[in-house]
Amino acid sequence: MFIKNTWYVACALTELEALGDKPLGRTICNEQMAIFKGPDGKVAAVEDFCPHRGAPLSLGKVCKGHLQCGYHGLEMGVDGKTVQMPGQRVRGFPAIKAFAVVERYGFVWVWPGDQAKADVAQMPVFEFFDNPAWAYGGGLYHVQADYRLMIDNLMDLTHETYVHANSIGQPEIDETPCETKVEGDQVILQRHMEGIQAPPFWQMAMSANGLDPQAKVDRWQICRFTPPSHIMIDVGVALAGKGGFDAAPEHKAYSVVVDFITPETETSHWYHWGMARQFKPHDTDLTDKIRAGQGGIFNEDMEMLQLQQVNINKWPDRKLLMLNIDSGGVQSRRIIDRLLAEEHTPEVTA
Repeated sequence: MFIKNTWYVACALTELEALGDKPLGRTICNEQMAIFKGPDGKVAAVEDFCPHRGAPLSLGKVCKGHLQCGYHGLEMGVDGKTVQMPGQRVRGFPAIKAFAVVERYGFVWVWPGDQAKADVAQMPVFEFFDNPAWAYGGGLYHVQADYRLMIDNLMDLTHETYVHANSIGQPEIDETPCETKVEGDQVILQRHMEGIQAPPFWQMAMSANGLDPQAKVDRWQICRFTPPSHIMIDVGVALAGKGGFDAAPEHKAYSVVVDFITPETETSHWYHWGMARQFKPHDTDLTDKIRAGQGGIFNEDMEMLQLQQVNINKWPDRKLLMLNIDSGGVQSRRIIDRLLAEEHTPEVTA
């Protein structure tokens, strides 16, 4: 069900650092991991399983870069090999699984699949992280729903009119058709609305950028899915008639909604969300205000998705119906299914 030979966001570096000498336990694609900082200060991840008695290593602590089990004190290295245990000879223990890890953009990324195929060159590249011209703020939700339901949700923004009626929703989203196209492994869905009133969230953003919040605007939503489960959404408003998405910066308020969706199990996932913006990038109060507003919006999504999953669990054999507004999610799932099939096709050797 999961594409595993790829990179997923495991956690934010700040989340791990906040634990001090405690490791972070996290399940990704049904792989239970203990994440910690090794002797050189670099992040490592190993199976969350002590080879002695099977205790979760994430319940232990980090001692001089080794992961010490909280049950009997056995210590593991970053490579999954047993280092030592008080009064015992344990170096002959077989190694547990160690996972490839990359620290980038303020996140810890892991490769949960075949470790021999882990390739740093496959890491995604983003222009707005580590870039002083952009500001970023975000958070994390643990969602009790199939990760593909979140992909469906983000690739069909017509739900905003109903789920987010008091923040970013408006009838014009329903009334304006969207266009979906597939370019290789990327799905792009876009909608452009012209000469409308901005909804409350974007009125706030317009005021923050020195624009009249009551002025008519052209609004856009451009959703981009890339496997395994990342979605970037260009969103914004520009003063009507100034060029919409291509308007000059002084005429618009715009951002990129960042969605890193990491499967946990078949019915749960980790959702790292955020917003990157180029207007007023040094205004930390604005960053906090946008983060709070966006967090509330995504919390509404989480409630809906979790109740949706409860219904699906209750009636697993009921077929869900599709409409033209579902095209982004449908095409994204097709790419996931194709890559899953390729990953599970045995390699042919000459």
